[in-house]
Amino acid sequence: MNQLKRIAGLCWMVVAILAYSILLKTTFAQISAKPTTDTIVQWSIFAIIFFPIAIGLVIFGWLAWKGDYDHLPISSEEVKD
Repeated sequence: MNQLKRIAGLCWMVVAILAYSILLKTTFAQISAKPTTDTIVQWSIFAIIFFPIAIGLVIFGWLAWKGDYDHLPISSEEVKD
């Protein structure tokens, strides 16, 4: 099961990077096709809003890949302060 968590972590990192790169490619294509202020603002906001989401997915994937989720606490006594 732990191996599956590590592989899933790698998949999350790859998905985050690919999804954000596709978003950036689409952003630049849309701005190039129609360089009006509305288009620039709209696609810039999309790129800015989804950047922290992509970073969060990469961090989540990295922690899973590192093995931080190998042992999850079962009871509240196992949770460290």
